[in-house]
Amino acid sequence: MLLVEPEWLSARLNDKSVRIFDCTTHMIAQPVGPSKIESGWPEFSAEHIPGSQHLDMVQDLSDPDAPYPFGMLTPIQFQALMRRFGVKATDHIVLYGRSALTTITRAWLVFYVNGHQKVSILNGGFKGWSDAGYPVAATDTATDTEVEPTDYLVATQRPEAITDIHAVRECVNEQTHQLINALSPEQFKGTGGANYGRVGRIPNSSNLPARHLFDLKTQRFKPIEEIRQQWKAAGLEPSDQTIHYCGGGIAASTTAFVQTLLGYDNWAVYDHSLLEWCHQSDTPMVTD
Repeated sequence: MLLVEPEWLSARLNDKSVRIFDCTTHMIAQPVGPSKIESGWPEFSAEHIPGSQHLDMVQDLSDPDAPYPFGMLTPIQFQALMRRFGVKATDHIVLYGRSALTTITRAWLVFYVNGHQKVSILNGGFKGWSDAGYPVAATDTATDTEVEPTDYLVATQRPEAITDIHAVRECVNEQTHQLINALSPEQFKGTGGANYGRVGRIPNSSNLPARHLFDLKTQRFKPIEEIRQQWKAAGLEPSDQTIHYCGGGIAASTTAFVQTLLGYDNWAVYDHSLLEWCHQSDTPMVTD
């Protein structure tokens, strides 16, 4: 169950095996290079779904030793995080936020890659929850966020869901996979928007903008058949082997999530994406 609705979560607020995490992270695009990050902690402190905890993209969900921002957590790092937050391997994780769904799917990707079996995204996020009239809490009253550390052990990992520059080079040269660029059409064409050192896209890419897969106002994913038609219109087949990329592995997590939503897991995310690709001396970029 990849998506859950507010009413589903409301009925399980007292279920200790359902663990809720607010992953709000505001990404402010810069003209060149990685986005500026603003933590969602202040908003979480003011209002959050009762019983939820806050996971910070930078402090909690990114490898501090990675060569580029937002690097995937190692299994050991993920295990330590889960133990610190009192998560059990059998818990059902529900992720939500106030920021763009791309930041929430990135959190989902961290859990997915590290093998946690039950992970869902709250469709509509905090807005959908509050608009439906469900209760909210503040940190000065939410004692239910106090947890005891666990002996969490990483289960079956999915290392194949993260790929590197070598596989992307092979994809460009041999077209072994369909290569999806999850950035905006302007960034894909090289005609506008932020860039990551050079404008344009990796050769042989197709454009499936992450922001077109959900409603920007409601933060709800679009109907599954509409998503399927978007893939078709882009000349893509969700059953094909796929590599997803973007600027730094955030938007690409959304197109990967949607491919899973369509029923396929034969994909990988190029974790460092254009932040790495654009800073090599021998990696081609093309524009329209």
